Amino acid sequence: MFAIVRTGGKQYRVAAGDKIVVEKIDGDAGASVTLGDVLLAGEGAEMQSVEGFTVAAEIVAQAKADKVIVFKKRRRHNYRRKNGHRQQHTILKIVSVGGHTAKSTEGEAPAAQA
Repeated sequence: MFAIVRTGGKQYRVAAGDKIVVEKIDGDAGASVTLGDVLLAGEGAEMQSVEGFTVAAEIVAQAKADKVIVFKKRRRHNYRRKNGHRQQHTILKIVSVGGHTAKSTEGEAPAAQA
């Protein structure tokens, strides 16, 4: 079974046992996280409803990407600026695909949306 999840403004196709590198997520190595923004799920060519569908993952490590050098120069003006940047990211191992969240009962008040 696979799922398409959205996290950090990007979309990832995941299955149980996969390792993915995503934008920084709070948590220490070994902590478990739940990815609730599932866009699509299925088995082979059959698609399933993603209502309440979640993906469970475990944080493998918090790391930094390779350094990117930003160099600015204006010809004949003695203007040079050099800057570097390392983006932080999180390495996740997908534990399970297909968990369902508990649906709220009709008697409860819905959560306030920001």
